[in-house]
Amino acid sequence: MLYSDLRQEVCTMNKELPNQGLVVWTGGNVSGIVRDKGHVIIKPSGIAFDDLTPENMVVTDMDGSVIEGDYKPSVDLDIHLYIYRHRPDVGGICHTHAPYTSSFALLGEDLPAATTPIAHLLGANVPCTEYVRPGYVETGQAIIDNIGQGFAVLVRKHGPFTVGPTPTHSVKIAVYLE
Repeated sequence: MLYSDLRQEVCTMNKELPNQGLVVWTGGNVSGIVRDKGHVIIKPSGIAFDDLTPENMVVTDMDGSVIEGDYKPSVDLDIHLYIYRHRPDVGGICHTHAPYTSSFALLGEDLPAATTPIAHLLGANVPCTEYVRPGYVETGQAIIDNIGQGFAVLVRKHGPFTVGPTPTHSVKIAVYLE
């Protein structure tokens, strides 16, 4: 099995999403990248969080072709790949449908850096993109166009995406954002 440590981290962080109240059912995902190989490890599509194991995480290349795994990768894979291509500093991505941050996304409003954790972690308001079709490269482009060198963005009528140097850090930001 390729990348057992990163698979474990990606699996653990995906399981943390429902524990923190950031997702329901099978929506949302966390991924990590092996930069020197150009491989991404991501949650499989449609699998309940309780059923996730490091072994059923999906490994893809930067074109989205599955290298290892018995399941289809998350429907948001193209978004993750776009972000990884355009932000070489990013090692992990988290996408949730958390209730409060998703409410701002539904309204199309930026999230102000009004709390101490957000101000310390992000240092700025969290921007909200214009509406784009979910699950497509256009969503990744909207994220990159709005996030700049920041760590969080709201995708209008979709939800928050957070990035960090590791999958764990991207989830930490999502937790504090909510």
